[in-house]
Amino acid sequence: MDNSTATLRLAALAQETRLAVFRALVQAGPDGLNPGLLAETLGTAQATLSFHLKELKNAGLIQARQESRFIFYSVDFTAMNELLSFLTENCCGGDGSVCEVASS
Repeated sequence: MDNSTATLRLAALAQETRLAVFRALVQAGPDGLNPGLLAETLGTAQATLSFHLKELKNAGLIQARQESRFIFYSVDFTAMNELLSFLTENCCGGDGSVCEVASS
């Protein structure tokens, strides 16, 4: 990953609503969520959510898939892991044991 891609992805996550959307989609897993359920879960207006989904999609962090007449959004876990690897690749002079990603 280059600095430009990392900056784009980090900028997309550097907004409270988008971060909440991303985290909700991470929790949902590969099946993702449809915008109606996501808006209800987060208490966000559909129009506002649509804008934030577009920003996350443009950054390459999420993907959309059509099922019948519904759209489902899910995290691009490869892109997420690439970003995490980019952020930690030179951690502590290469001592990876210190920089393991821990879940909370």
